[in-house]
Amino acid sequence: MLRIYDDGLAMLEMLAVYIGAIERRDGDLARQLRRAAASVVLNIAEGSYARGGNRKALYSVALGSAKETKACLDVAKALRYIAAIDESIAAKLNVICAVLYRLTR
Repeated sequence: MLRIYDDGLAMLEMLAVYIGAIERRDGDLARQLRRAAASVVLNIAEGSYARGGNRKALYSVALGSAKETKACLDVAKALRYIAAIDESIAAKLNVICAVLYRLTR
């Protein structure tokens, strides 16, 4: 299993507070954030055991979901549902995206 799997799980744990805060203001955005963040971890896990082109496709979906997770946080910040995005979450997302990007090329 890739190390970024553990990074993804850590990111999910850190996002729990944000999801709760966003949910109080915008249930749809909170659900989208929850699904996108979970998709990152789930697709990394599935890709780790896939073969050939399926592996690349699953990592590509995980990358898209990581970007969507970041976008959900950006939207929540822009709408003032949250004050700021924790730097450790942003750092984990950056690492995850960088590794997934390399794996899909």
